Amino acid sequence: MGIGPSTKETTLHHFRDPLLEVVSEDTDLDLLGILLVGTPDGNEEKMFVGTRAAVMAECMRADGVIISCDGWGNSHVDYTNTVEQIGKRGIPVTGITFNGTVAQFVVVNDYLDAIIDINKSADGTETDVVGENNMTKLDCLKAKALLKLKMQKKEREEKAIK
Repeated sequence: MGIGPSTKETTLHHFRDPLLEVVSEDTDLDLLGILLVGTPDGNEEKMFVGTRAAVMAECMRADGVIISCDGWGNSHVDYTNTVEQIGKRGIPVTGITFNGTVAQFVVVNDYLDAIIDINKSADGTETDVVGENNMTKLDCLKAKALLKLKMQKKEREEKAIK
C-alpha cells in the first residue's frame, strides 16, 4: 500500500502544484514555506517525522497548515500522526489525501475533521490511470477555505478569552 498509479503525482504535477498556486495567490495568507517529509517504514520513525514537522510549524509560528499526502494506507500512519501533532500544538490544520472507499485511514485521531479526499474514480478505488486521483485546484480551494474557517474560529476563541 502507498502510492499507486492514480495517486502518483507526476513531475508535471509537481511543477504545477495546485496547492502551492492556490495558497501563494491568496493575499489573506502568508506562505511561510513548504516542508517535504518522507514516509519512513518503521512506526517509531513515522512518529518522529510527524513530530518534527509539527515542531517546525510551531517554531515558524504558523497560523495554520495544509498538509498533503500523495500516498495512502501505510503512508497515512505518519500523515495522521503529523496532523495530530500539528493540532495538539494549537495550530489549525487541514489536509488533502486519497481516501476513497477502500483506503480509509488506518489510524484515526480527533484532528482529521477537515481532510479533503482527492478520490476521483467512480467506485472510490485506486485505479491504473496515472494521476486520476491527484489533487486539483478545486480540492486545494476547499482545503484553503476549511483552513481559513478554522483559523477564524481560533481567533474568535482567543478574543473571547481575553
